[in-house]
Amino acid sequence: MIEIKNVTKHFGKLRVLNNLSLQMMKGECIALIGPNGCGKTTLIKSILGMVLPENGAIIFDGYTIKNDNEYRKHIGYMPQIGRYPENMTIGQVIDMIKGIRHEHTALDLDLFEQFELSKMLDKKMRTLSGGTTQKVSATLAFLFKPKVLILDEPTAGLDPIASEVLKRKIIEARDRGCLILITSHLLSELEDIVSQVIFMQEGNVVLHKDVNDLKIATGQETIARSIVHLLKMETV
Repeated sequence: MIEIKNVTKHFGKLRVLNNLSLQMMKGECIALIGPNGCGKTTLIKSILGMVLPENGAIIFDGYTIKNDNEYRKHIGYMPQIGRYPENMTIGQVIDMIKGIRHEHTALDLDLFEQFELSKMLDKKMRTLSGGTTQKVSATLAFLFKPKVLILDEPTAGLDPIASEVLKRKIIEARDRGCLILITSHLLSELEDIVSQVIFMQEGNVVLHKDVNDLKIATGQETIARSIVHLLKMETV
């Protein structure tokens, strides 16, 4: 579904993506992890068309995304920190996004209902807590039933109940064949969700492996312990 072919990106003299190649298929829920500054955000922004690599290609559903904006309508994106017009209400923001997308298919209002956003439609964005802003971002990401979901620290700021609601929604999307890419520093929260792990370091893909294969190879019971085990082996 998404293929990254020999993608390189520099910011000044700093090489952020180093001839990166990846293949991500529908029905997979992939944890994109690595230390700060490893290139995760640049990779995500490249897939979204917000950053233009100087070399390589990004293929979406068999077609290069270069000079094409239409593919983005198939992506639901939840940023780590949602930034919306401060004077707009929740209802106005949702209506604005609906207007921009011009979608004619039925909307997925499941998170809208479970987060009870109908009770807060008149609240202005500047008054919202971080957790409520996250609920708005999650609702918008799933609203148009995308083929691909890119979720950046999706549970950050959410209370335990809202976090569980979102995790169930992610699993549901995965099971219906959606490709999901998740970044998170809380690997324990990904245990029941992700099917593959991509570990990046200094602009390179160090590891891209099925979760079960990773655990078997390292003899560990969790994703976090498996990654730590591999990193320790590299430093020996």
